[in-house]
Amino acid sequence: MSLPALDKPKPYYQCQRCGNCCRWPGDVNVTAREVTAIAEFIGMPEEEFIRDCTRLNISRTGLSIIDKPNGECLFLEGVNVCRIQSVKPMQCSGFPNVWNFPGWQDKCEAIEVSGD
Repeated sequence: MSLPALDKPKPYYQCQRCGNCCRWPGDVNVTAREVTAIAEFIGMPEEEFIRDCTRLNISRTGLSIIDKPNGECLFLEGVNVCRIQSVKPMQCSGFPNVWNFPGWQDKCEAIEVSGD
C-alpha cells in the first residue's frame, strides 16, 4: 500500500527591507481599521489622513495610500525606512508570504528561511 504524497511545505520568506515593494506601481489598499491605526500613529485626524494620504483605489471599492510624485509609497523615507512600519497595512506586511505575483522574486530581496 502506498501512502499519499504529502504536499511540500510552503516556503517562508523573511523581508530584508530592500524597499523594492514600496516602489512598485499599484494600489496599497487600506481598511477602515488600518486608516484609524495609521492616522493615530502619525498624529493626524482620520478625516485629514483620508483627504491628504489616500485616494479611491483603482477598482473603486475602497481607499489606497497615495504615491509620492516619483511613484514611491508616501510613507517610504530615507534609505528604505517605512515611516509606519509598526502599523503598516496587511497588504504590505503580507508580502510575499500571504500574497505575491509571478516574477516577484526578480524584484524582491526576501530570503527563504524555512518551509514551516
